[in-house]
Amino acid sequence: MEETIEVTGAGQIPQQRGERLTDGGQLTDHAVRYAEERHWDVFPGTSLSPVEDDAGAVRCSCGDTGCARPGAHPARDDWAAQATGSARAVRRLWTKQPGASILLPTGRTFDAIDVPETAGFLALARMERMELTLGPVTVTPDRRMQFLALPGTAAQVPDLVRKLGWPPAKLDLRPLGEGDWIAAPPTRFGRGGAVQWACRPTAANRWLPDADELISPLAYACARERR
Repeated sequence: MEETIEVTGAGQIPQQRGERLTDGGQLTDHAVRYAEERHWDVFPGTSLSPVEDDAGAVRCSCGDTGCARPGAHPARDDWAAQATGSARAVRRLWTKQPGASILLPTGRTFDAIDVPETAGFLALARMERMELTLGPVTVTPDRRMQFLALPGTAAQVPDLVRKLGWPPAKLDLRPLGEGDWIAAPPTRFGRGGAVQWACRPTAANRWLPDADELISPLAYACARERR
């Protein structure tokens, strides 16, 4: 992957903000590489469009002025069936809708654990000290992080959190499995900027961690964040 984002200390990453929306060619190339190089299923989501006569404002292609995730949610009810790991099919989909966000379904080649950004960077620092092998990790414009893990992780998370002594409902920690999705870099949504990699996909992290490896540092960080 060429979209390297390095963690730069103190839980900060380089920001790529600005008013220009991500161009379709860039989105297409990234979507194709996710399918071709990582063998991830991919599907196009909604997109952002500038609002006429309102400098810098954007709106979601879904048409809902109160959209919770403008430019980064499924555009069709049958999105799960539309998701594909064929690079040729992915290129065809984005040729038809070049500005579409890049969405990756969870519960297939990976699950994800979604946490607040501050807790996520705290957990990252702890995992590095523990010398754990991390999978890819995304950072979103709404200050969330998604840690990719082996399929089946989402189903294990509630029981693992309870075993650590926390009621799952008390922690801002959301497991994403079958029926969910994440937005992949360089998808933009809202006015906050683009999704980025805190830990980029590499050959070294092609084999993803399991729930047992991630849940302790993530739950600890989320509990600390809650306090």
